Amino acid sequence: MKISIVIPVLNEAQSLSRILSIQASGIELIVVDGGSQDETVEIAKSYGVKVLHSSPGRAIQMNAGAEIATGEILLFLHADTQLPEGFDRMIRETLLASIAGAFQLKIDSDLLGVRWVERGVNYRSHFFQMPYGDQALFLRAELFHEMGGFPELPIMEDFEFVRRLRQKGRIAIVPHAVLTSGRRWEKYGVLRTTIVNQIVILAYFLGVSPAQIRHWYRTGLKSIRYTKLQ
Repeated sequence: MKISIVIPVLNEAQSLSRILSIQASGIELIVVDGGSQDETVEIAKSYGVKVLHSSPGRAIQMNAGAEIATGEILLFLHADTQLPEGFDRMIRETLLASIAGAFQLKIDSDLLGVRWVERGVNYRSHFFQMPYGDQALFLRAELFHEMGGFPELPIMEDFEFVRRLRQKGRIAIVPHAVLTSGRRWEKYGVLRTTIVNQIVILAYFLGVSPAQIRHWYRTGLKSIRYTKLQ
């Protein structure tokens, strides 16, 4: 089965080349740009992949990419996340027994505390079947379209989509990790980022509007005074 990899981007010129150099069989790469002001689009075009323009917003961009995808399998990949070698084989094997899957998470940083973050993410994913978007979620295209795609929320679109997806069947976690950029943890600190992430999830469960949550998320990361763990 062909795998269509949908990559939503916005000013990702520094990261994009690393993931567009993917070597695998039977894949289609689709870059969906949300209005980049750097060289993101030019870099994508230089690799000869499909490039699509859409309104900004990760959910909007991923849904737009899925609409033009021709693969039987959809893989949603963040532009700062690298897939493990052999990911194509792992995905196809996983979908023989599960309705969807994602990878374990490894953070590209040596900051004190990120290994604990990885353990927490991987524990949550395995035992609660709740992987997030930075773990390269994949599923059959037919099921994705049947579910109506990602809810077009300003934040938490992956969280809500996976909650709905769990009702359809088992979400498997591949025992190999994607490598995601540690830039967010390095910029704001491990403790600050973790606290804000948990507040965002709690607020969503309590029914706070996604627009308000996004505002809190952005201002929270910038305004909480905290000395980074080194």
